[in-house]
Amino acid sequence: MPIRRVFMVFFGFILAIGIALFIHFRVSGPEDKIQREFNPQRAIGDVEYQLSLGPRIVGSQAHQKAEDWMVQELQAAGWKTEIQEGQMDGHPVRNIVAKWGEGSPWAIVGAHYDSRLLADRDPNPAYRTTPVPAANDGASGVAVLLELARVIPGRMTDASRFHQVWLVLFDTEDNGDIPGWDWILGSRMFADSLQTFPDAVVVLDMIGDANLNIYEEGNSDKQWTSQIWQTADRLGYKKEFIPKIGYSMLDDHTPFLDRGIRAVDIIDFDYPYWHTTSDTLDKVSPDSLNTVGDVVLEWLIANNK
Repeated sequence: MPIRRVFMVFFGFILAIGIALFIHFRVSGPEDKIQREFNPQRAIGDVEYQLSLGPRIVGSQAHQKAEDWMVQELQAAGWKTEIQEGQMDGHPVRNIVAKWGEGSPWAIVGAHYDSRLLADRDPNPAYRTTPVPAANDGASGVAVLLELARVIPGRMTDASRFHQVWLVLFDTEDNGDIPGWDWILGSRMFADSLQTFPDAVVVLDMIGDANLNIYEEGNSDKQWTSQIWQTADRLGYKKEFIPKIGYSMLDDHTPFLDRGIRAVDIIDFDYPYWHTTSDTLDKVSPDSLNTVGDVVLEWLIANNK
């Protein structure tokens, strides 16, 4: 082959590589890594990962691994992330706090990440001293918060309803009615520590049920509840967000209400596998995670004008 032809082939090869690299970096450059929409498949993958660690019982290795992973995911999404560490009723508490934006209005969205120590509602008495896998009652809320962390930075604007958002993963929530324990220890410690108050708190709990029925919670702030349920209706999720009161709950929103902070509990308490060993991955639907994620995201970033 003549040298000139060899040179032209080589030059063409190098040019093709250069174009491919340009396209690659153009497509995957930093500005294009910003996620614009809630990804339900990624969220269900986050549920699956948590379950792969085992029950995230307070003080366990699985609990520590889950904590490390959540911090890593939040930091990778660009959030300023810290751990609030302390004790409540003699038990260790490690809340994970991620912050985006500044100023007010300011909203907190929270979910608990610990697993219940005992599956004491299991229909089989032999399983009642074993831990809960906690696919829906714990992992689903965590998955939605992590996916929100990936989307909010690319969607929030100066015109958004909230200019600052904190995502808080509460520890030590789910061991009430077990001797020596109580409910909502992590959120109690966090709410008690606040020196200034957010404009809104929204708690997500058991929101991955494949048969999603979220009624208004009776203790929640009425105005914020109405706005969130109206948002769901506007997005086409009226069937899942039912505009009538279903339950009045003690949950992670309660300590905020006790301090006069306007808070809402988004919870599907019609879940037959609650506190049983059957609270497993197959009971959680990516569609349900997507429904709740879409509604909360839209409510947070909606134009406030």
